Amino acid sequence: MRTAKMMNIDWLTFLLKLLLVPTFIGIVSLAGRKWGPTVSGWLVGLPLISGPVVFILALEQGNVFASAASQAIIMGIVSVFIYALVYSWAAMYRTWPLSLLAGLCVYFACTFFLEFISPPLLIGFALAIAVLLTSLLLMRQAGSDKVSQKSPRWEIPARMVSATALVFLITGVAQMLGPQLTGLLTPFPIYATILAVFTHRYAGGAQAVKLLRGVVAGSFTFAVFFLVISSTIIVWGIGLAFVCAISVSLLTHIASLQFLRR
Repeated sequence: MRTAKMMNIDWLTFLLKLLLVPTFIGIVSLAGRKWGPTVSGWLVGLPLISGPVVFILALEQGNVFASAASQAIIMGIVSVFIYALVYSWAAMYRTWPLSLLAGLCVYFACTFFLEFISPPLLIGFALAIAVLLTSLLLMRQAGSDKVSQKSPRWEIPARMVSATALVFLITGVAQMLGPQLTGLLTPFPIYATILAVFTHRYAGGAQAVKLLRGVVAGSFTFAVFFLVISSTIIVWGIGLAFVCAISVSLLTHIASLQFLRR
């Protein structure tokens, strides 16, 4: 009986990894082509990859593991904010390979440092929000929000495949890495990177800055989502915790869009 239940969970998690994430990524990519890089970046603030990853971790590793990983994810997005800031600075003066290299070097340096600290949940959340606001203040406003039509047809499938591969990789090595390092690496900005590189390549550095600013502003929702998951999943269980987190996150995301419009 227990073996059959585990097999059902394995099939469920496999289908989630294979179908859910690429579907989300494809929808967001099409929306970005229609409404421009700021909206595309803002949509990336939704936990389109990390949310399903934590859901899968809860099914595979248990609620306690998922709670600890969610707490680490909140700290992990600090590295993402700094990555976006450094990439945006470099993008105004350098080509996309140099901008990407600078951003990734800073990202991994920050992640290495954060592995050795584990503040309480609310302190970690406050730190993440402080870094988010600081990054927004330091990121330069640039360019009009025009939509580029020069992207190749294979761009969106490449985004979907890359995001799905990341989910399989992180969930596959989660037990070996533990919840702290798993959480720190889960927000790895693979989708933001793919968007920024293609935008930088085909529309210029100014448009990449607009996109990354949208990513950072939209990530307030990201932090709120995992704050709710980390603080409720052990007591409320997977279903109720995720329903609550999704509801609060949608309201937060709408508010962040109003901020971006201003």
